[in-house]
Order: sequence, then structure tokens, then C-alpha cells
Amino acid sequence: MEFSVLKKSKRSNARLGLIKTSHGTIKTPSLVPVATRAVVKTLTAAEAVKAKSQVLIANTFHLHLRPGEKIIKSAGGLHKFMHWPQPLMTDSGGYQVFSLGFGTDFNTGKIAKTGEKKPVTRGLNPRNVKITDRGVFFRSPINGSELFIGPKESIQIQHALGADIIFTFDECTPPNADEKYTAASLIKTHRWAKQCLTYKRGRHQSLFGIVQGGKYKNLRIESAKYIAALPFEGFGIGGEFGSSKKTMMKMLDWVISELPNEKPRHLLGIGHLEDIPKIIKSGVDLFDCIVPTHYARNGVAFTSSGRLNMRKTIFLSDKKPLDGKCQCFVCADYRRNYIAHLVRAKEITGLKLLTFHNLFFFNSFVEKIRLDIKAGKI
Repeated sequence: MEFSVLKKSKRSNARLGLIKTSHGTIKTPSLVPVATRAVVKTLTAAEAVKAKSQVLIANTFHLHLRPGEKIIKSAGGLHKFMHWPQPLMTDSGGYQVFSLGFGTDFNTGKIAKTGEKKPVTRGLNPRNVKITDRGVFFRSPINGSELFIGPKESIQIQHALGADIIFTFDECTPPNADEKYTAASLIKTHRWAKQCLTYKRGRHQSLFGIVQGGKYKNLRIESAKYIAALPFEGFGIGGEFGSSKKTMMKMLDWVISELPNEKPRHLLGIGHLEDIPKIIKSGVDLFDCIVPTHYARNGVAFTSSGRLNMRKTIFLSDKKPLDGKCQCFVCADYRRNYIAHLVRAKEITGLKLLTFHNLFFFNSFVEKIRLDIKAGKI
């Protein structure tokens, strides 16, 4: 992998760049659509490309469960298995430490909900996940069997999958973790990061280290300095992001100021439309998010005039396209009344059309930001 910065903004920390991989070049900043189980739900690989997707991120934990990395490796690797011709990333499985653990226990996400539950203190373990110094014991959500993933296992699985960019195994702490818990977790994450470097084999994959530290400024800066000093080819910024979007932006500033300019930065799991300009201005190069696809499967279209809930009966008599300013084939060929009918009738084609449109809309939104950076507007 090669990364080059083409232009730095004079108005913010935004920058234009290129990431060259053996499967093509990524123009940054870029959205990384989520293909958890080797698919962008409802779309073929060719359709994801037509929706302007440059790179996808699949999930190590879920692909380990099924079909298993051995099957994917025997198929020629993840690119051939899913017929994806462009760059690929794989998440390490560290996010599942949170999502299947304290995230499930407290029904919380990466940004704290109002009235967050009792604090997670040192020594506490989630109900369904056992976090140890060596790695993490999970219960399979498929059959309940116990499985173990640590740094070695995560890297071995990611090697077999064969993505261009892989991530270190880490613990993503919940928003209600106190400082003592987060500090102890950070020691594990840093040790696992070094171990991932020793287990990595070959030069065909680039390993990104992940910065953690929760909402605590001292821990975030400590983690950024530690991970930045190791020979990673790029950096992920993970974990929880405090109690608000304003707090998240402060946390990004703490971290990015400590990371080297010559390597790419990836923000893990954040990318609501209103967040995108802010995180790009902070200096983020890549970011993955389920928003465009997840919302589509719930009947929501993103447009230049706001969100449309296509489940509403009002759209059954609406003959306009989803977005008159959008150039995707959905807006060219279909009308709101038909899409609303499909969504209300629970026809999968409706979700497919919304998914394509939303992905095209988000990718076009980021494409416009790249043009604005080039023109000196951002």
C-alpha cells in the first residue's frame, strides 16, 4: 500500500489523498460502505461499484462464523469470493467485543445515550463475552458455541480472507466505562497491537493500528502516541465517542494531532450525513458507516432536501423522483409512489432501490467534498 497527500486545506485539517493498493486506488477522503458478510445488503458487487463505492469493509468475526475463512481462502480469497474488483478492508472483530458484550448489556452505541446506565468498572465482564488478557471468548450468535479470538487468531483469519487493509484486534470500550476500566483496557489493546505486528505475514496486506482510550483526553493522547510510534501503515480511530457529537469532534482533534501526516487515518463506525463534513475537516481520510444501507432497509431515503420515510402513505400519490438533483438510475427511472408501494408491500426490490440510491447519494456527497477541498473551499 502507498499513501500520498495531494493537497492540504488552508481552511481546515481536510486533505486530498490517494491510497494505492494491489486492487486499485482509493481517492480520499472516502466513505467505506459496510459489507459485513461479504455483501452490501441487497446489492451485487457490480451495483456497489456503480453506486460509486471505492472500497468496502467486511467483518472478520462474522465471516469466521460463516462460511469460515478456510472456505473463502479456498475460493481464492475474499475479492474473488464476493466478486469485488476493488480494494477491501476487514475489521478485526474488536468491535464485536463491544457490540456483543457491554453494547448488548446496556443497549448502547458508540455515542452515549441520554441517561446512560451504571458505569462499567474495572474487573467487570459482559454477560455474554469474557474478556481476558490473552483475548476474548464469545458465544456464537448462530448456535451458542464458544469461540475464542485474540490477536493471533484475528490476524490469521484476516490473512486467510485476504483483504488489502486489515486492522489490529482491540477492545472497543462502552461509553459508560469509567477511567480505571478504560486505562486497564488500553493496556490490553496496546499489547495486542504489538502482537498483531508480530503475527502479520507478507507484504500484500497493510495493517492499521487502532487508537482507543474512550472519552478520556489523557488516555486518547497516550494511545495515539503509542500506536503512532509503531510501524503500522495506517491508523484506525475506534472506541466510544463520548456523550455528544461535539465531544466526538474534540476527541478526534486530540488524536489526529498526535498521528503522523504521512499515513492514512480511518474513523471506525461513524458517518451520519451531518457528521461527514466535520470529520473530514478534522483530518479523517476514511470512515465506514452502515447509515446509508441500514436506513434504506428501514425505508428511508436520503435526499438533497432531507430524509424521506417511504413507508408513509403520502408518498403513494407522489409522482416525483426520490431526488430531482440526483443522477442515479433509481431517480432517473422510478418514482416515489412506486418505491413507497414496494416498501409498504415489503417487496425486497424496494429496499434494493433505496440502498442503491442512498449509497450513490452518500458517495456523491463525499465526492463533492473532495472537489471542494481541491478548489480551496473547505
